[in-house]
Amino acid sequence: MWYLISEALKSFLVFYRTKAISAIDNDDVIVYNNEYILKNNLSASYQNQITNAIKLYFKTMRETKIDLDKIHRPKRSKTLPNVLSKEEVKAILEAHSNIKHKMMLSLMYSCGLRCGELLALQPVHIDSKRNIVLLKNAKGKKDRIVPLSPKILEMLRDYFKTCKPKTWLFEGQNEGEPYSAKSLQSVLKQSLEKTNIKKPVTLHWLRHSYATHLLESGTDLRYIQELLGHNSSKTTEIYTHVSTKSIQQIKSPFDDL
Repeated sequence: MWYLISEALKSFLVFYRTKAISAIDNDDVIVYNNEYILKNNLSASYQNQITNAIKLYFKTMRETKIDLDKIHRPKRSKTLPNVLSKEEVKAILEAHSNIKHKMMLSLMYSCGLRCGELLALQPVHIDSKRNIVLLKNAKGKKDRIVPLSPKILEMLRDYFKTCKPKTWLFEGQNEGEPYSAKSLQSVLKQSLEKTNIKKPVTLHWLRHSYATHLLESGTDLRYIQELLGHNSSKTTEIYTHVSTKSIQQIKSPFDDL
């Protein structure tokens, strides 16, 4: 985080390298935004990073207030999450005969996990008596629990018997090291090749699909928010835009022609 702030601030100060820092004011920030950020079509997220860095610097170091409300900000693009059908998910999960590869992808989808959350799991995080997975220090440094399906629990028992994980639930080639994200991406890529699915599927698509399929099966949005670990309900509400449950019930006027 601090690296991003320092790099963003460096860009601003280089832009005004011929001007004394003590002479820089709110108008200069507006000029920089218009003449550098907007003119170069830099992303809205980058603009937020850099303007917030400038504001923090001048507030803490120069004791000068920068009014961000006067800065023109481009609208963030609203992209919908990519979702697979249940048939596509099933094909991906069943493509591997390797029990570890199949287990990783299946657990990721069945619990709606992020890649990092899956790879950070340890055997002690699986509570078979309560049928839950404990996610420690997930995104936002928060712990949360997600339910384990009976089918996944049976798969995990077979996996434990075969692979006997020790430190990490999914261990890498070297003992005591977790499976790498790059290797997991390769596992997914191999599945896609075997299923002949041509979509540019990423690991995060499994999480999006989990949330959307829950919504389509009637699960309350508040529970989905809790399961995904979202701070805001607005983040979870995006799945209402990709759920086809209600849309499929709408009759096209074309059918009445």
